[in-house]
Amino acid sequence: MNDTGTGATGHSEGERAARRDEAVRAAVERGLLGPDAPIVGLLDVTGIRESAAALKAAFDAVTAPGTPVLHAFAVKATPLVPVLRLLRAAGIGAEVASPGELALARAAGITPDRTVLDSPAKTPAELREALALGIAVNADNPQELERLDALVRSAPTRSPLGIRVNPQVGGGSIGATSTATATSKFGVALRDEGAREWVVRAYADRPWLTRLHAHTGSQGIPLTLMARGVEETYALAEEVNRRVGRRQVDTIDIGGGLPVNFASEESTPTFDRYARLLAEAVPGLFSGRYGLVTEFGRSLLAKHGTVVARVEYAKRSGGRPIAVTHAGVQVATRTVYAPGSWPLRIAAYDAEGRRKSGPAVVQDVAGPACFSGDLLAEGRALPLLEQGDYAAALDTGAYYFAHHYAYNSLQRPGIHGFAPAGPEGIRFSPVRTPQTVDEIVGESGGEHARALLDL
Repeated sequence: MNDTGTGATGHSEGERAARRDEAVRAAVERGLLGPDAPIVGLLDVTGIRESAAALKAAFDAVTAPGTPVLHAFAVKATPLVPVLRLLRAAGIGAEVASPGELALARAAGITPDRTVLDSPAKTPAELREALALGIAVNADNPQELERLDALVRSAPTRSPLGIRVNPQVGGGSIGATSTATATSKFGVALRDEGAREWVVRAYADRPWLTRLHAHTGSQGIPLTLMARGVEETYALAEEVNRRVGRRQVDTIDIGGGLPVNFASEESTPTFDRYARLLAEAVPGLFSGRYGLVTEFGRSLLAKHGTVVARVEYAKRSGGRPIAVTHAGVQVATRTVYAPGSWPLRIAAYDAEGRRKSGPAVVQDVAGPACFSGDLLAEGRALPLLEQGDYAAALDTGAYYFAHHYAYNSLQRPGIHGFAPAGPEGIRFSPVRTPQTVDEIVGESGGEHARALLDL
């Protein structure tokens, strides 16, 4: 099954798998993986470019010509400067939620007019910086709006400003990624008593509020529920404009949240399918009367990242084979702590980096951390992993190896981008260098070793 030509097709998915296999083999051949480099993150540059192009094409197909559209990548999904720079070159901006993410976006050369600041806990200093730069800001709550009142009075700003609302349309199968529930911490809860009227008055009293923002959730949220959240937000924008008697809300930010298929190679649902669903459910959104902002993250990057780890030891316990690898909770935190919600596909490669074949054997793929639950996969049927082989956790380009969890002071792995290079086969480019043990000591207070003794 595939949704349309602007999504990933079976053909392109097969090409992606072939590129990945070739990259793993080349990484072993060139020493990026081996006894002294037992774990690495790999990013498929071709696949990332294809995803960015598919996103833009999908919304272009349903949006009136001339409509201002900003696709802002959710930096939290893959906070790596080279990735942000690659997306910038593909016409994608940045959605940031902290001073650190803003610094990453700026380091990647993403301009303020293509940056959106969303966070439920913005400090006065963060708001002041955003307004000075001209970055779009969505106020999360009435107290934050009061801070914006004071800042707007004190100095003029080019920043487009809006309010984030929670349409309270419900949650999906993963509570932690459902942001439009009745008690979500994000935005102004529209169905709470008096909240909708407060929002309308807020716009009526502030002509400089020109945007409206909502984000219904991400992984585990069905597309129909996402569309309902957008529909509720659009209806509120129409109500605000009608009641204030002017076209004050001129841009609607629909957030991101397109889920990812972690069960197979297939890329589904596609951006095209979601855009067409929105066009059917909320046709006025694409009429040209409103500018549009999106904030996709996981769906742009997940399928294009792989973390590959060497099998240090192969053992048995209770009759079950266990491959002990160098990839676990430090690079796949969500999967280790919530495997039912975040299962990963595992691919087996031999010591030369070639895809393993042979009968499927039920086995565990374990990580290096010192607790029993540090498992990438439990009871998984795979070709038997042996000492010196490699286990690859697929679909890990977002929220995985770029988000290091320093359990046991394990080192952050190096990350390399790759792309086909004609006769050369695969060309690699470093994205992040591996962390050194000296850096671990430095980050752990090494320079203050005697500090507590002096108290």
